[in-house]
Amino acid sequence: MTSAFTLVTRCEIPREALFDASLSIDAHRESMAASGEQAVAGVTSGTIGLDETVTWRARHFGIWFTMTSKVTALDRPARFVDEQVRGPFRSFHHEHRFERDGETTVMTDTVTIGSPVFGALAERLILAPYLRRLIRERNDYLVATAA
Repeated sequence: MTSAFTLVTRCEIPREALFDASLSIDAHRESMAASGEQAVAGVTSGTIGLDETVTWRARHFGIWFTMTSKVTALDRPARFVDEQVRGPFRSFHHEHRFERDGETTVMTDTVTIGSPVFGALAERLILAPYLRRLIRERNDYLVATAA
């Protein structure tokens, strides 16, 4: 079983700037400072690109996790996808879309997760809301700093 959610962020930042900020390892690390998230292998600073990986180490739910993600699709400035290639999830797929609506940039995050330990109920009641909050915090940080 997998669970999915979508988060939409609207802002007045040019989509190219928001797209580039979303690929920034440094911005991601700074936005996740509360969990002590650090890039420890692969691309550890600057901008990640197609077929590149980053390994993150962070504390969530009081437990340290290590997860390696790979950018598996990239179409600047419209879309990119990152997926877990090693880590705590059975599957983790994150699609980032960037569209214009007049003068507004619409950033849409669609996340699909599969937990190796917990079932669909825990995914929907615990993991999905937790990840949604983290991505909202990351997006708020990106909008605030990319402006």
